[in-house]
Amino acid sequence: MPELAAAGFFRALQVLLLPIGIAGYIAGVPRLLAYSRRTGVSATLLSSLYARYMQHRLETRPDVPAARLMAVMPNVSQEGFRLETAPTLVGHLLTGYVPRIYRYPYQGPAPMHHQPTARTSLYDAALQRHLTGVDQLVVLGAGFDTRAFRLAQEDRIRCFEIDLPRTQAFKLKMLEKAGLSTHQATYVSADFETEDWMENLVAAGFDPGKPAFFLWEAVTMYLDRASVEATLRRIAGSAPGSVVAFDYFSRDTVASRSPYMRYARATASYVGEPLTFGIDNTPPARKSAADFVGSFGLALEEHRNFGRETRRRSAPAGFVTAVVPAAAARGPQPDGPKPNTQRNPAERRNEGNP
Repeated sequence: MPELAAAGFFRALQVLLLPIGIAGYIAGVPRLLAYSRRTGVSATLLSSLYARYMQHRLETRPDVPAARLMAVMPNVSQEGFRLETAPTLVGHLLTGYVPRIYRYPYQGPAPMHHQPTARTSLYDAALQRHLTGVDQLVVLGAGFDTRAFRLAQEDRIRCFEIDLPRTQAFKLKMLEKAGLSTHQATYVSADFETEDWMENLVAAGFDPGKPAFFLWEAVTMYLDRASVEATLRRIAGSAPGSVVAFDYFSRDTVASRSPYMRYARATASYVGEPLTFGIDNTPPARKSAADFVGSFGLALEEHRNFGRETRRRSAPAGFVTAVVPAAAARGPQPDGPKPNTQRNPAERRNEGNP
């Protein structure tokens, strides 16, 4: 079927099946929120897992571990989930069409609502680009990240995952339930806001003298400013050649009064994961991002916007990779911007995806 015809047929099927998808969403969300509220297990960490599950089902980015994990999650209503995903999966089955949001690698500028899948492509590409130059992969606030399973033995990369003890215990339990190995990574428990995660990491076998890739996906917006800045200072003090990749919300997005962001903030706060941190994303965002990471002694390598940027309006979110330069180029380590010492008393998370 020609792509244009397939796209039209796919959209028609989505409209026809939309009530089923809405019914599935309504059936699934209460269970997800109630489970998180009752157990303290993050609800937002499912965002990235869901995106990768859909890409796996649509055969654009194979991820068997993500699919097997999604099938055993106790906070997911499997009946509701099947209904919610039916419009897309049935439409694809009948037409072969893949909507842009789930294509891999993601192509072109990404609107805000495509962020979970667009950032997957960006993180994967950044990691692949630096694999030959690093010896260690550190997934900060790992949630249900499955990249440890995607590393080939010949890559010879040692993988560490850092997360809250409760979230990490839940992940290990789900890995076992799904019949997946729990030995693909070294699991390190830490809370970015109350512990020195680098000390815990070194105690678990991390070598600070060797370059590492720090992958920090969908975490910064749930931390306070002091914790974000302290983490970047720690990374800036690691071996030259090390890389950090992270995504962020703009300060305006976190404070936005739009219906979508009001709903997002209310939902996140309900499960104890309030949106608290945003970066000054004043246009041009690339310069703002370079100034931000540069204040910690890091050199901006890549910057991408999520959402549209104009001369007067900042993009709502972004993605950054920054490198630890050679010692001669770094000079004295700056302290970075002055921390915001006012902390939200609500329990914050250091894992998962918005």
